[in-house]
Amino acid sequence: MCRSIKRLRERDVRAADHEIEEAALQFVRKISGYRQPSKANETSFLTAVDEIAAASRRLMITLTSGH
Repeated sequence: MCRSIKRLRERDVRAADHEIEEAALQFVRKISGYRQPSKANETSFLTAVDEIAAASRRLMITLTSGH
């Protein structure tokens, strides 16, 4: 687990969009091995960040507060 990715779900407090995007960026950096991608990989890198952020937003919306 990437230790720099913070938990975004805190009870009923919704994570801000920038927090979700930052977590997605950290995740893509971790799994790709790139802090900053080359120009050749930039589109793939940024697309992955956008897709992971979108999936994370959907997840956060659908989670319930129950255990």
